[in-house]
Amino acid sequence: MKHFVCLAAVALMTVAASAQWSNPPADIPAYNAAAPHAPLPPVLRGQQLTGPYFAHPYQVAAYTTAAKIPAVLHQLPCYCRCDRAMGHNSLHSCFEGLHGAECSTCMKEEAYAYRQTRAGRTPAQIRTGIERGEWMNVDLETAKL
Repeated sequence: MKHFVCLAAVALMTVAASAQWSNPPADIPAYNAAAPHAPLPPVLRGQQLTGPYFAHPYQVAAYTTAAKIPAVLHQLPCYCRCDRAMGHNSLHSCFEGLHGAECSTCMKEEAYAYRQTRAGRTPAQIRTGIERGEWMNVDLETAKL
């Protein structure tokens, strides 16, 4: 029995020590792999898009276009890491409240997703582009949404 316990301990230490050399999975924020099966919480709209959080036209535009593609946003990650800090489960979550208006990452990803959707890309294709960082090239001040 002592040999079994000793062997198990050595095996456990070997696995633990070798973990540092393994390739960790890609650090992709939370998203949903498929379209929603139930209605999503609404994106803020209308009179909700007023006040200090919506001082710039691009903030209103981001929410307006987000409301047009909720199922797409549901299937996309958000690289501001709000999944960790706020418990969001996709880019859609950012636009259910005021977070999307405060965060340029969220707005840029949303603008990128909207453009790509209009160009006929699938959510999976858009997600790949977001993972590659293509959303970083979006200029919110000049974006034609």
